[in-house]
Amino acid sequence: MSAIESARDKVMSDEVKSLVKLGLPRPVAYKMVADRYRQRPEGEEGEAEGATTPWPDLS
Repeated sequence: MSAIESARDKVMSDEVKSLVKLGLPRPVAYKMVADRYRQRPEGEEGEAEGATTPWPDLS
């Protein structure tokens, strides 16, 4: 399990680095990547999202 988590963290950090290179601010890049991997970005631990579904609306 720890190998999977560390691999996910590596992929997430690589994606953040790529987005920052494209000119996005680091907090925005963290939020985009965290949303993609359904993680809470840094600083949002106490905030609760309303009723969210596990599947994004692609319409």
